[in-house]
Amino acid sequence: MTFEHDDSFESGVNIKVIGVGGGGNNAVNRMISTNIRGVQFVAINTDQQALKRSNATNQLVIGEKITKGFGAGSNPEIGARAAEESLEEIKMLLSGADMVFITAGMGGGTGTGAAPIVARVAKEMNILTVGIVTKPFAFEGRKRMEQAEAGIAELSKYVDSLVVIPNERLKQVSETRITLANAFEVADDVLRRGVQSISELINVPGFINLDFADVTSVMSNAGYAHMGVGNASGKDKAELAAKAAISSPLLETSIKGARGILISITASPDVGLEDVDLASTMIANEAHPDANVIWGVAFDPELEDEMRITIIATGFEKKTEDGILAEKKPASRAERKFSQQPAAFSPAATASTAAPSAVTEQPKAEQTEEKKSEFETFEEEKEDESEDENTISDADFEEIMSILRKSKNRSSSVKK
Repeated sequence: MTFEHDDSFESGVNIKVIGVGGGGNNAVNRMISTNIRGVQFVAINTDQQALKRSNATNQLVIGEKITKGFGAGSNPEIGARAAEESLEEIKMLLSGADMVFITAGMGGGTGTGAAPIVARVAKEMNILTVGIVTKPFAFEGRKRMEQAEAGIAELSKYVDSLVVIPNERLKQVSETRITLANAFEVADDVLRRGVQSISELINVPGFINLDFADVTSVMSNAGYAHMGVGNASGKDKAELAAKAAISSPLLETSIKGARGILISITASPDVGLEDVDLASTMIANEAHPDANVIWGVAFDPELEDEMRITIIATGFEKKTEDGILAEKKPASRAERKFSQQPAAFSPAATASTAAPSAVTEQPKAEQTEEKKSEFETFEEEKEDESEDENTISDADFEEIMSILRKSKNRSSSVKK
């Protein structure tokens, strides 16, 4: 455990970036290499050897009694128990923070299990908390994806805002071949830009700065969030950068309907007023008409004819658990009957192994029989309902026959 006091925030806002698990630690290392100003970095892991590769000033090995420093073995339950064991140390790491970003790669053991515990502690300490996490690639398997979704659901209970980056979308960011290492760098860059835009607009003197109350008003208790980034240069830089930030190909979200928008614009000192106006207007037009839009501008002489825009959008009225902004349609009867949620782990549980879901416990043959049985029951119920709809009472039958007899008598009279 390595703690170091940092007094560089005595006149500003104390922002901490906490990487939990292997993926989170790697993201923190990449951010440190870009020399982001105005933040402290923290690395948390159950794997002592992996933590030695961290460049973060503050480091914490959690759950040493449980894991012996050897990691969580891709078991979120172990990760959660490790964090519970080290609650006091986590509180010490969070002490003094006004805002924390928690980053983790979801689907494994430490990040998936421990990140929600860290977020819970931050919430109990009344710290503005933002989660930025990744979901696994499809080729990593169903079990890992289910663990990731369960971890994200648990994390969402405690963070103020949550950004989810699906790794699967990393394959869409470039038409050319992308290496595995480059793919993770792209995902980490979204995290870096989000943290950097907020920290520098608050703590680093700029042309138009944000105050912490502005950030809190947009991000506190906001749920799932959209974080978009865009870079462009040349004559149409404002329009192109704004479009890229509005529809980030990395995310499953958009800013449509957002009630809170943070806009960070970085450009050369000679940027035109019309460029700033165009970019801000384009972004605001995509949000809710009554959205709270807050923006800041920083100048960077090295950008020359370039503009960088970062958007953080929150306050969506309708969203699924994955953060996809979509209208919720009522579930059909068949969907209600057959829908099954992945089994979530319980961070507070004391069992050393996470209980597998009922689906994963059953052999394939038993699952098939169960599905067949459910389907047959469903079909029988459907037939019963159909029969009920087509059945008439005796009284109704007699009335119909009476009408037919009268009609027949009238017809006979006409013939005579």
